[in-house]
Amino acid sequence: MEFMATNQDIKSIETAALSLDTEGRAHLVRRLVESLRGLSRDELNALWLDEAQRRDAEMESGKVEGIPGDEIFAGIETRYRK
Repeated sequence: MEFMATNQDIKSIETAALSLDTEGRAHLVRRLVESLRGLSRDELNALWLDEAQRRDAEMESGKVEGIPGDEIFAGIETRYRK
């Protein structure tokens, strides 16, 4: 039987994860990423589509503000110019 987490469950897990030290958070990230390796291409595509739709809704609602692309690329260029 698969466990379906509620938003409250996820918030609680997130709070606990963020309270871990750096090493603990890094370990958790590795394990979470490893857990996604078995997903099919269709499953991964569905997850990315969900994420894109969530981000689009945040932009549309004004919850978050976008950063113009030229600013992003200028920052990357400045950071990695050698």
